[in-house]
Amino acid sequence: MTNGLNNAATAFLSSLKVSVQKHPQRITAILAAALLTGGGGAFAVASLGPDPADLPMVTITESVPSLAVDTELADLSGIGALALYRSDITRSNDTPEAILQRLGIADPVASGFLRSDALSQQNLLGRAGRVLSAEAGSDQALIRLTARWAPDDSGTFKRLVVQRQEGGTFASRIESAPLSVGTRLGSGAITSSLFAATDAANIPDAVAVQLAELFSGSIDFRRALRKGDHFSVVYESLEADGEPMRTGRVLSAEFFNNGKTYSAVWFQDSPQAKGAYYTLDGHSMNRAYLTSPVAFTRVTSSFKMRFHPILQTWRAHLGTDLAAPSGTPVRTIGDGTVSFAGVQNGYGNVVHIQHANQHETVYAHLSRIDVRQGQAVSQGQTIGAVGQTGWATGPHLHFEFKDHGKQVDPMATALRSQEAAPIAQSQRPAFDRLAAQMRIELSAADQTLLTARAD
Repeated sequence: MTNGLNNAATAFLSSLKVSVQKHPQRITAILAAALLTGGGGAFAVASLGPDPADLPMVTITESVPSLAVDTELADLSGIGALALYRSDITRSNDTPEAILQRLGIADPVASGFLRSDALSQQNLLGRAGRVLSAEAGSDQALIRLTARWAPDDSGTFKRLVVQRQEGGTFASRIESAPLSVGTRLGSGAITSSLFAATDAANIPDAVAVQLAELFSGSIDFRRALRKGDHFSVVYESLEADGEPMRTGRVLSAEFFNNGKTYSAVWFQDSPQAKGAYYTLDGHSMNRAYLTSPVAFTRVTSSFKMRFHPILQTWRAHLGTDLAAPSGTPVRTIGDGTVSFAGVQNGYGNVVHIQHANQHETVYAHLSRIDVRQGQAVSQGQTIGAVGQTGWATGPHLHFEFKDHGKQVDPMATALRSQEAAPIAQSQRPAFDRLAAQMRIELSAADQTLLTARAD
């Protein structure tokens, strides 16, 4: 048997040797293909170490102490201890059911209480813009509902609390507490208008108005904005229990417009001192007059000849008409004294204010008057509200500016009223420290815009 196998192997090797000699290239190709497929793959993945399945395995069991104490585990064991927290904003058409549904609460008892409770009816239902927070159990039953709002500029806010009592009934109460002041950063890029950019950046409209006021002496926001202009801003946030109620003052801002950068920083040397805005290098940005007595408005009739809509004749329009809804606050554009407050011919309800340098401003067609003759008023103070009294075809403010008794273009006068002056040398060290801090914060705000553009 062995001799037979040896003879066969010898014969096979002799035949293979003859084939290799006759066809060397063909045999080489066959070997290469074998190495690149099955053989080559095997060499590529083969491991020189032992097969893990052949290694000995040992199981070790060891007990470890719990990271939680027994009392904490006992507290978590009851599913009823789980509390869910949600927040929302009230709407003008809210019903108790709508409020609770948005908060993920299914509680007919709570709904019935909100509908019948006098405090809830007065301070919650139909009151838009109030900040809601709710605590509910795992069964979606209401535990506590809180509504917060800041009714005025007193620095405090009100809190309506509706809370479940022992036995499942509810009780309500009104509380008052001081607002806390926080700081927020924002930045945006101009695509069409300033307000479109601030809306896209979730910056409140009140901050946008202040930005426009701050830089209106240098930038014409109606005609000079360019696509790609950008801004950064640091502003106060007045908060109730950590929830923003409204915005406060702009603390610092930078605006890049048409290749130039404009800056502003609020500086108040002491709580008793009167603060003011300065550029970051220390020049005053104070202006004798604001650019507009009404926020969020558009000019419907400027200082020029026009066809009078009521008298049906061409005549000079010696002021500027600013369109705004009835009830919109009207503010004085500068410090002064009320020289007239009452009803006057086609002006309807009107306020005249006498300023320094023989200047006078007129605010007409008001729906209400909030000042009296002889009263001293300060720049930005509310003196009334937009209306449609006198010769008016729609709600708007007729605004005039007089220089020594002669009407002049109010918009042009306000734009020229900037009074630049450097900061006092005694205040310079404190100002420089503040400006350095604000540069850091503005840079951080601008970085968020760069990151958003990169994304």
